[in-house]
Amino acid sequence: MILAGKSIFIRCCVMSGFLLSVWEVFTLISGIPSFILPSPSQIFSALTHTYSLLIFHSLVTFSEIVIGLVLGCLIGVLLALNMLLFQFFRYWLLPVVLFSQAIPVFAIAPILVLWLGYGLMSKVMMSAIIIFFPILMTTFDGLRYTSPDYLNLAKTMGANNWQILLRIRLPAALPSFASGLRVAVVIAPIGAVIGEWVGASAGLGYYMLHSNARMQTADMFAALFILATFSILLYYLTDFVLKRFVYWTTESTK
Repeated sequence: MILAGKSIFIRCCVMSGFLLSVWEVFTLISGIPSFILPSPSQIFSALTHTYSLLIFHSLVTFSEIVIGLVLGCLIGVLLALNMLLFQFFRYWLLPVVLFSQAIPVFAIAPILVLWLGYGLMSKVMMSAIIIFFPILMTTFDGLRYTSPDYLNLAKTMGANNWQILLRIRLPAALPSFASGLRVAVVIAPIGAVIGEWVGASAGLGYYMLHSNARMQTADMFAALFILATFSILLYYLTDFVLKRFVYWTTESTK
């Protein structure tokens, strides 16, 4: 596991270094103005010169992402359990959930800011709304597509419905939940940033808007770099933890 993690880290560093080198050379050769496409060296300079301000805004956005992830996962898992256990929820809740996902997030964000204010809660709800759907559907599929052989064996041994849920269905659904969580941690920053674009007093999205108004493109790319780093770190951290806890699933590819 440790060797695999080191291998992934090395590959990421090599690929990132190659892409940044190509980017740097391209900006030098093409002569594109820095306010349109800054070079990696200019972005790094922006990171070092405004690091204290970026740290403050990064902590705000990171807290919104983490709280939104926790809330979205809770909502998704609870709704999946209700759809499994109660036929009423299965038939009537799913269309409502699909309708909520059909509405563009930019249309929801101003309403949430109006209802919940410019503080932390509106951004948390934006993240939760974006991520709860993949959690809901993957968990629900894992619960309802549990192997019939396991269910029949449990019933033969006298297990009741709650014992089957806790000892058969939930463990069988964990790999599906893990897949949904891997997707959720990558897209969670989208909700937080969109909420900050609509209305906020702090955060990386707020910082990007003000940098854009002042034509400080390098600062905008510095904020984007931090957001991308959040997504990558959250993904690999989540993947590492899930492989430790959902240990009965193994990779079949070489």
